[in-house]
Amino acid sequence: MHPNTPLPDYFSNCTHCGFCLAVCPTYKLTGDENNSPRGRLRLWSEEAAGRLPQDKWTDFYTDECVGCLACETACPAQVPYGELFEHTRHDLVATGRSKPPLALRLAAAAVAQPAWFNLALLPARLLRNLGLSLHRFLFKGRPALLQSTAAYARELMQEHRPTGPRVAFLTGCLMEAAFREINFATVRVLIENNVQVVVPEDQTCCGAFQEHTGLTGAEALRTRNRAAFLPLAVDAVVSNSSGCGYSLGKSLAPDKPVRDVLAFLGELGPVRRDRPGSKARLYVDLPCHLVHGQKAAGIPPNVLDATGYAWELAPSARDCCGSGGVYNIQKPENARAILAGKSAFLNEAEGAPVILGTSNHVCMMQWHSAGATGLVTRPYQVSHIIQLLDPVAGFAVRPKAPASATC
Repeated sequence: MHPNTPLPDYFSNCTHCGFCLAVCPTYKLTGDENNSPRGRLRLWSEEAAGRLPQDKWTDFYTDECVGCLACETACPAQVPYGELFEHTRHDLVATGRSKPPLALRLAAAAVAQPAWFNLALLPARLLRNLGLSLHRFLFKGRPALLQSTAAYARELMQEHRPTGPRVAFLTGCLMEAAFREINFATVRVLIENNVQVVVPEDQTCCGAFQEHTGLTGAEALRTRNRAAFLPLAVDAVVSNSSGCGYSLGKSLAPDKPVRDVLAFLGELGPVRRDRPGSKARLYVDLPCHLVHGQKAAGIPPNVLDATGYAWELAPSARDCCGSGGVYNIQKPENARAILAGKSAFLNEAEGAPVILGTSNHVCMMQWHSAGATGLVTRPYQVSHIIQLLDPVAGFAVRPKAPASATC
């Protein structure tokens, strides 16, 4: 552990009750006590107390953790496992005991420079526009090649002039660079629901990438985002990516609330899409960093109703899909095994088409890979829930919202 961080005090909170075992994806895969939250806590505490020398098995089991935080939700003693895990991972990288692959180290440097990162991923946006998928994580879409979300939001704000709550929108690094059409849909949905949208152009990566990899640089990104968001006169900062929202929330707390955009819309009561005669069925998966990180109850039912589709929660909707930020890149075999159990139901699911809906782009990438790698052998569609609320074009702004609807 970092010598200036008094985190070992937290270890005594663990009562070894075992509630975390039932929800831990790596323990369920292996049955190995060390590959569970309480097993890792024991290894970390023994090292911190000096009773265990630096050990390769501590490093191995730390790297095995997905970081889904399901153990925090299950823990009756409220052990801050995520904080302990993040500090331990950073410490292992800083001391050379763990080293992320070169590609991830380069990516971590790139996301800190949004303009260059957006330019670097222009070919990915082009391929997606052409309907070409050259990677298991690259699902099809129609992102704008050159126009930014900030420019698009200004354009729609000027055209529609909504009068309701005012929000600042976190566009995200990978979301903006590769999956920009989801950001555009988010802007359209918010404005259709009479929400004023501000997109600060000096925002940067939320720091989640550095948290997932253990690399340095997160605090510099947090400082930049505090400077970008805190001075704004807004009712809330909203994010359409649960992992990014969770990370930014830690940066802006307690000065500015960061809300998941679907939860925000749920309080307003979103415009409903009508789909008469549709035989489609929506299966909803809940991202880990939404329910275990942000501690949200889930995606509001009135938001899911507003999609116009018949919907239900996917089996094991609150369990990890194996994406884990960059876990599916660092531990592809584990990630695939975790996804295999989650995605099997799609082979027999009812609906024409079958839609797997979630609220995190990294989860969308993982769910797309189920079809690309043969885990799911029938056609299905992966969508962000915000896309299912999207008016696409030609929408009318709602009447001015009452003051009580302001979040």
